[in-house]
Amino acid sequence: MTTSNDFKETVRQQADIVRIVGDYIQLKKSGAQNFTGLCPFHGEKTPSFSVHATRQFYHCFGCGKSGDVFSFVQEMEKISFPEAVRLVAQKLGIPLPKTQYSSEFEAEDAKLRGQLIEMHDRACKFFEDQLRRPEGAHAREYLIGRGVKDETIRAFRIGYAPDSGFLLKDRLKSDFSEELMRASGLFSWKEGTEAGAMYSKFRNRITFPIAQENGKVIAFTGRTLAKDEKSGPKYLNSPETPIYSKSRVLYNLDKAKEAIRKLTYSIIVEGQMDCIAVYSAGFHNVIASSGTAFTETQVRLLGRFSKNIVVNFDPDIAGAAATDKSLGMLVEEEFNVRILRLEAGFDPDLFIRKQGAEAYARALKGAPRYFEYLVDRVLHMFPVKSPEGKKNAVNYLLPHIHRVPNRIERESLANDIAQKLNIDSAVLRQEFKSAAISRATTGVRATSDSQITPAEKILLRAASSTVRDEAELRRMALAALDGERLHAGLATESLLQAILENALLAENGEGIADPMALPLSDPDRHLLARVVMREDDPLTPELLQGTLEALRHRMQLGQRESEIIRGIVDAERRNDVAALLRLKQEKLELDRKLAASY
Repeated sequence: MTTSNDFKETVRQQADIVRIVGDYIQLKKSGAQNFTGLCPFHGEKTPSFSVHATRQFYHCFGCGKSGDVFSFVQEMEKISFPEAVRLVAQKLGIPLPKTQYSSEFEAEDAKLRGQLIEMHDRACKFFEDQLRRPEGAHAREYLIGRGVKDETIRAFRIGYAPDSGFLLKDRLKSDFSEELMRASGLFSWKEGTEAGAMYSKFRNRITFPIAQENGKVIAFTGRTLAKDEKSGPKYLNSPETPIYSKSRVLYNLDKAKEAIRKLTYSIIVEGQMDCIAVYSAGFHNVIASSGTAFTETQVRLLGRFSKNIVVNFDPDIAGAAATDKSLGMLVEEEFNVRILRLEAGFDPDLFIRKQGAEAYARALKGAPRYFEYLVDRVLHMFPVKSPEGKKNAVNYLLPHIHRVPNRIERESLANDIAQKLNIDSAVLRQEFKSAAISRATTGVRATSDSQITPAEKILLRAASSTVRDEAELRRMALAALDGERLHAGLATESLLQAILENALLAENGEGIADPMALPLSDPDRHLLARVVMREDDPLTPELLQGTLEALRHRMQLGQRESEIIRGIVDAERRNDVAALLRLKQEKLELDRKLAASY
């Protein structure tokens, strides 16, 4: 996609970089023309990112990245320069010129994505229409029973997917190809069957469209109306598609983002019905997660609008492990978290229907900070009047304190907690300090180790072994590296190659007997030491053979991926849209298999 110089300069002259950057991160004025904030391009706790209002320029003194409004949006959205120019223009309300693409592939890719978005909009209108028809009566009754008003139904584009598996397909098939419908996530089929066997994924369900930040529908959640066991899950979600990635979307963010900015905080609930109920009660800064688990992408997406958040699902009930991980992620990203716990048996939807919006507003106002909530919980869990109870309470709180990145905040927390638990604050601060040091040490190790897979670790252990009983295993590993190049493309490729080359030299009496003594880089040497010295499962022929087979399978998948990429290039050259879609879908599945193959 290309953009004329005249249009680009028009957009540049009208763009306010402070406003555009402020859509992504929180900026504070730090001078006459300077604004600062946390850099979105690298993890930092102290702001080093600066935006100059007059020069329309940004620079990070931490990572060194700099540029203008276009390069910022390009980097944040992971899009091309022309796409960044057009996106900035859209943010400013500047009419867009006709799109020009720099290659056939770019044009086809944009066309396919546009068709999928158009198909989802058409499907959404179809579901909305079905809800108004006589066949949608029981769906309307359900919504009325849940207190959902007509204006709410229209605002959220709630619909009804009929029980028939073919009505939607028949509505769309004249305008969209079978390959496109298969790629959309709106349909299901049995492998090996013909096109006629394709049927709607959502049947006899209330449909809730899921939109991008710009409001375009890209997926659906369907709530079943059937009561038999064969109806499938209560809530059915669209699968991953070329336009929808569950980990990158927050429900209702398209409607809530302006209210979040204005009110400087967000409310997060678990599901669509809770979100709709809270929004309809006048709290427009509400969003919903898909369950209680956050992803890092979602946390950073939300942080663009505000780092103040009220979590309105019960951490004691709603999937403890996922909730704990999500709350911990928010704390680590320096969100100010408050916990809104409603009366037992009440979710936000039921609470508002039974007690009203004013009662919810009072509960919202009284929501305690996260660590106040945690202290209250330990006071109910442990008899803190006894030394044993105090110790258990502190041990419970320590992992949560680990996550707090700011030292001053940890000190303040130590004082507050010490007072409430009746513990000497100096002793507690020392415990927290030790925990923080432990966290920093293990954190570096975990980050480094997490970059390599279990299969690589087993291969490293075998290839570098100097144990006499493992000589045959070492020979097997080195033979696989030399003859099959199983380490090609792995994170540890350079380290394994150094070990292999040393072994080949050793055959001529020139190598180094102990691989640990090789002249490796510091990261490789530390990594090898950690892998070799860890007490994992015993190294056995079965374990090594399984590892080698897994890596061979990975290599086969990689070869097939190369074939698919060549096929995509050929399909682009021939302008074969159907083949292009099929190959992209196959590549998506292959990428998933590669991620899980070793």
